[in-house]
Amino acid sequence: MNGTTETWLTQEAHDRLQGELEHLQGPVRAEIAKRIEEAREEGDLKENGGYHAAKDDQAQIEARITQITQLLRNATVGEAPEASGVVEPGTVVTATIAGDDATFLVGNREIAEAGDELDVYSEASPLGAAIMGLKIGAKTSYQAPSGATIDVVVKDVQTYRG
Repeated sequence: MNGTTETWLTQEAHDRLQGELEHLQGPVRAEIAKRIEEAREEGDLKENGGYHAAKDDQAQIEARITQITQLLRNATVGEAPEASGVVEPGTVVTATIAGDDATFLVGNREIAEAGDELDVYSEASPLGAAIMGLKIGAKTSYQAPSGATIDVVVKDVQTYRG
């Protein structure tokens, strides 16, 4: 994967991802392999729904393993940076976006704790890229995937507390 960027993770997020990776690589992979083998023993694979479902599950699991491995390989682990009024990965930003106020975390969605209702925008997303490095009070705009130009005003930048 070319063009990978470094990602900031809390220690808790790193540990959670490491645990998920170990679970997927161990028991989950073994279970999928068992399901595939059992389905193969049923005979004709062309019309074997169980076999195809297990192969689909295997592909999804392998994709998630690759995603987590890449994320952990490129992660900087530590405490959220102390907010200094500048948007950076690991900060919680309050902004007016197209006239509506929104509060969100800038970083990887894996940072957010389970049950955390805070929206997360990657620093590589159109919004994230537009506001990275901006100070409180700064105004900018970005182009949405739809092609629309969206105005943004950074109103506040806080340290992420999880």
